[in-house]
Amino acid sequence: ISLPLLFLPTRSFSLLVPHQKFVNVVSVQKSSTLIISSALSDDQQEVMKKAWFIEGPPLETKPDYSNIEGPLGKFIDNLLLRYFRSKMVEKIGIDSKLPQDDFGGIMELTAALNARYSDRRKVQRISQEILSSLFPSWLPGSYAILFSKPFPKFSSRMNAAATYAGGTWLMGECEVNDCETDDGTIGINQGLLVKRCRYLEESKCASVCVNSCKIPTQNFFMEEMGLPLTMEPNYETGECQFKFGKSPDSQEEFDAKNTPCFSRCPSSGTLRTWHSKSSEVASTQQQCGLME
Repeated sequence: ISLPLLFLPTRSFSLLVPHQKFVNVVSVQKSSTLIISSALSDDQQEVMKKAWFIEGPPLETKPDYSNIEGPLGKFIDNLLLRYFRSKMVEKIGIDSKLPQDDFGGIMELTAALNARYSDRRKVQRISQEILSSLFPSWLPGSYAILFSKPFPKFSSRMNAAATYAGGTWLMGECEVNDCETDDGTIGINQGLLVKRCRYLEESKCASVCVNSCKIPTQNFFMEEMGLPLTMEPNYETGECQFKFGKSPDSQEEFDAKNTPCFSRCPSSGTLRTWHSKSSEVASTQQQCGLME
């Protein structure tokens, strides 16, 4: 069978398929296919596809995100979009040609950031810096001292509500809910459920979700706001559960980072491989398929 792949260096490796010996895999640089060289049954081929890719939520039920408004209204949503984009431009150094209130501009800048750096830690750091730049420099540290440490439950509720009010334009329809916390209790109104994440759906890429959103957002709240946060994306449904007051679990983090790629990923799964490289800045020849 053949699976789509873009811009991988020439190399061979092996995969272990259930009920089958190791399968030799050969990938060719700038080839559009990855060929699995073995006589596999239809069932085994289906297992192979599921091991490599997930479908994600069905496109037929994709909401019209442009008609979803946050509680502050469309006008404020557009102001927040423009402000967020301006901070991305400052940190990334380029801008999209799309109108300032076009959500597609956010995604083009996100694609540029992920394609520029092969070191995922660099992508995570810049994404966290973008979040930090949205606030006055004194605010996160002061919030940690005045609110997060002395009033953790109150701070968790406040941030769940603030994320709902200020993040619906970015994530889509949300609702504040209850969630588990570090002390083992259920935190009332300390969670936020994103019902189908716009950012994830428009990027079509699990690597972008993890490195440009999940990890930097968790780190921002924990390191700068003094508030534990766990984000649990569900790549099958598009949901994402925010848990304020809950520290990330090592196994959950491992699972999120190692989820299969989306079958409709614009880079055909190569962005994750690209983000595992050690070189910091991409060359034109090695650029991720997102930038084509």
